[in-house]
Amino acid sequence: MKTSKIAYKPVGLALGAAGGALAGAAFKQLWKRLGHDDDAPNATDEDRSWREILIAAALQGAVFAAVKALIDRSGAVAHKRLTGTWPA
Repeated sequence: MKTSKIAYKPVGLALGAAGGALAGAAFKQLWKRLGHDDDAPNATDEDRSWREILIAAALQGAVFAAVKALIDRSGAVAHKRLTGTWPA
C-alpha cells in the first residue's frame, strides 16, 4: 500500500466523525422543519406511532447516507488533487 493511501486513513476517519456530527445536526433541523417535535422519536417511544417512528428512521438513514457520501467523495477528490492518487 502506498504511503499516501496509508496517510489518508486517519484523515478519512476524522472526516467520517465530522460527517456523523454534521448529519445528526442536519437531520435534527430537517425533522423540525417538517413540523414535528424538536426531537425525533426513538423506536422505544411509547407515545409515538409506528408510522412516525419509521418515517423518522428512514429520513435519518437517508440523511446519514447522503452526508457520508458527500464527505467521503469530497475527501477522496481532495486527496487526489493533493497527491495525484485515489485513496481507495
